[in-house]
Amino acid sequence: MPMRPCWAEIRTRALEDNFRLLESLAAPHAELLAIVKADAYGHSLDLCAPAAVRAGAKWLGVTSVEEGVAARALCPEARILVICGVFPGQGAALIRHNLTAVAWELWQLEELEIAALAEGLAPGTLPIHLEIDTGMSRQGASPRALDPVLARFTPGSPLRLEAIMTHLFAADEADGRVTGEQLATLDEALGAISAAGHFAEWLNVGNSAALLAGQAAAVSELAARHGMRAMLRPGLALYGLAPEFNPAFREEPATLAAARANLKPVMTWKTRVVGVREVPAGTVVGYNATFVATEPMRLALIAAGYADGLDRHLGNRFHLLVRGERAPLVGRVSMDQSVIDVTEIPEARAGDEVVLIGAQQGDRISATDHAKVAGTIPYDIFTGIGSRVPRIAV
Repeated sequence: MPMRPCWAEIRTRALEDNFRLLESLAAPHAELLAIVKADAYGHSLDLCAPAAVRAGAKWLGVTSVEEGVAARALCPEARILVICGVFPGQGAALIRHNLTAVAWELWQLEELEIAALAEGLAPGTLPIHLEIDTGMSRQGASPRALDPVLARFTPGSPLRLEAIMTHLFAADEADGRVTGEQLATLDEALGAISAAGHFAEWLNVGNSAALLAGQAAAVSELAARHGMRAMLRPGLALYGLAPEFNPAFREEPATLAAARANLKPVMTWKTRVVGVREVPAGTVVGYNATFVATEPMRLALIAAGYADGLDRHLGNRFHLLVRGERAPLVGRVSMDQSVIDVTEIPEARAGDEVVLIGAQQGDRISATDHAKVAGTIPYDIFTGIGSRVPRIAV
């Protein structure tokens, strides 16, 4: 049957073009791992993981073993990295589905080793990406306490140290000071790992901001110094947005300028006008009377609310696109519906398409626009679009 008119259109060809652009910006320094975690930043793993592989991605990054299993069914040949690691009892599933774990806790390595031995894996055949905490204090082994972790990688163990990984937590700061400090800490850790007799093929470092800030060369240089190959992990840019840098660059790196000019938005989020009504001055609109008409108005009801991902903070502070014009949101955003002011759009009618994110007749609203008004970040906007909003490939 026909569905409620609130949906997101996903341009998979745009994602493919974005990956190829990012790959060209990383070349010749680094290989890319395409981040498709959190349901491809809310864009649909089902649609986006295969698109990334079609574009040439050999590696995909997911959140969990569960998401990795889903990605494996979609992309049989890809390397799939489980970025947030395994949880107790998940080792067997990871091995059965040929996934690769990020690990940093001793119990994670034990979980993986026990599962690998139970599956009869030979020594050195289960790849591990060891995460080092270089200052974010979130996940990762301490550079000052690597010995117990490295001790698990023995010649007889099925575990193989394939990569060293870290998270750059301030790559969107234009001065690069914190990133430089993190890379220096990582350099010391890599030296200690080498001195302990261990070797990893990959240095897995850096997100969209690091790539677009021109950090690929620095990561590659660090990798080469330790006999490794560099890998970067773009996420947001894959979906068509360049990260915002604070403070802004005095002169943008060529990589960032190219991204701003050429990245293509992947998602367009739409709904429709349910009905239009005329109201007199003094009319209350929405919960708690946060908006009262000061003059006669034409108001349009739309089939999108905060349960769909339209942030409540946008009420009375944002606008959507109707017939190529900007229509203010008036009153509070409700769970399933919202109201927009179409007084200055006299042609607006029931059934008209309304764009929440995307372009319409030459104008555009981005997830970054939503985020700035809602006091958050575009990642939050994308991943907050509800699962009841169908993602449709176009």
